[in-house]
Amino acid sequence: MSPGEVWHGLFAAPESDQRLTEIRLIVETVRVPRTVLAIVAGVALGVGGALIQGYTRNPIADTGLLGVNSGASFTVVTVIAVFGLSDPFQYIWFAFLGAAIAGVVVFGLASIGRGAGNPLTLALAGQGVTVFLAAMTTAIALSDQKSLNALRFWNAGSVAGVGFGVIWPVTAFIAAGLVLALITLPALNLLNLGDDVARGLGVNIALSRTIGITAITLLAGAATAACGPIAFLGLMVAHVARYLTGPDYRWLVPYAGLLGAIVLLVCDIVGRLVVRPSELDAGVVVALLGAPFFAALVWRGKFKNA
Repeated sequence: MSPGEVWHGLFAAPESDQRLTEIRLIVETVRVPRTVLAIVAGVALGVGGALIQGYTRNPIADTGLLGVNSGASFTVVTVIAVFGLSDPFQYIWFAFLGAAIAGVVVFGLASIGRGAGNPLTLALAGQGVTVFLAAMTTAIALSDQKSLNALRFWNAGSVAGVGFGVIWPVTAFIAAGLVLALITLPALNLLNLGDDVARGLGVNIALSRTIGITAITLLAGAATAACGPIAFLGLMVAHVARYLTGPDYRWLVPYAGLLGAIVLLVCDIVGRLVVRPSELDAGVVVALLGAPFFAALVWRGKFKNA
């Protein structure tokens, strides 16, 4: 459809032309929800990526570090294999539940033992949970053809095929995560000066980390439940936002959210155009951008050290 057809389909009288009526139906039930989800999920993944890099002090961290992607995937294949669910609308809430539980488990593991509260401990706990859940997901998928087919679609990461009946509840969880993120931004700036400095300036480190990880889990879990895992997006936009704003998270996080929405929306549009009449899922396009972005980060690091 051309932009002119879309415009006329939206604003012309419904009875004026059957073709315009069909276009209006397509736009209102397919294109608009898809655009809204791309924006909402992009904001969530962008903000989540910036937050996880701040809390782990790891410049190559993204939301998958908390195990939300693997938790969602594991839950999807499990409920399909056990309950025989076939409609994505049926298992999307199981995906969110799995993502949330994985995030809680990772944070719980990182909060016990000698290394409790250490960013490195969080990263190691996340990696351990991710590897375990990925292995379990593969085992279930290989033993059940229906689960394997669903996993293939799920892992691609797409904003297509989701209606407002799912988008609005997902948006509510993302909004809650954004509120928590805004609350914790001043403390996050101080935490990046070091735990001792932050504690000396009056920051409740345990409370701040708990709020921050909860925000990341809500943001990444809801976005992953609706779209599937979309790799590299949070990592990429967090680096671009840091380049534009500097290290102040009060500016960096909002910019990361804005850039996340723009990048995911553009990737979805590009995916629809480059292989017409078929299309590439947005997650595939983002991943194709992510590989050269990683290479650019490596090159820039070597260039600076030279």
